[in-house]
This record gives sequence, C-alpha cells and structure tokens, in this order.
Amino acid sequence: MSGARSSRRPHESGTYEIRFTGHLDSRWSSWFDGLALTHEVNGTTVLRGPVVDQAALHGLLQKVHDLALPLVSVTQVDTDADRTSPPSTTHPPTPGSTR
Repeated sequence: MSGARSSRRPHESGTYEIRFTGHLDSRWSSWFDGLALTHEVNGTTVLRGPVVDQAALHGLLQKVHDLALPLVSVTQVDTDADRTSPPSTTHPPTPGSTR
C-alpha cells in the first residue's frame, strides 16, 4: 500500500445534506451531532454539516429511521467547488446577435 490518497472518495468525510419529510424542532440538532436543521416550505427538513466517515453517516441515517422520518435524499455536497467556482453568468444570445 502506498501513501496518502490524492482524491477524496464519496464514502469518506465530507459535508452532507440529509433530507426527510416533516419538520423537527431545532432542539434535535444536538441529537444529530450538531448538524444544521433547516425547514423547507415544502414540508421537508434538511440536515446539513460535516460527517467524519461512512460509519457516522450510517449512524445519522439510523437516527432518521429511529424517528420514523421518511427519507427523501442523502447528498454529499462538494464544498470545495462551491468556494472555487465563480457563479455562472452565461446569458442566452440576444436576437440578431452573432454569438
């Protein structure tokens, strides 16, 4: 086996968003390892924050299961790309332009 890995694989540490149906009171944030709880207008809650490894992610998902909350999605958020990529400013060509 060689030294350090050059790129992060999806099952390693990172920032995750876990989305489920229903709204939880903000006091549950500490039970979910301090992840931020955001209530969406569509009736879902998003847990967002750093997760140290796959075992921790499975633990969080088990907590969602234990509360009988219907899971909508689990997404690993690429925070590096968010910080380094400028916002998109592409606009459609105007009629008559030669772009």
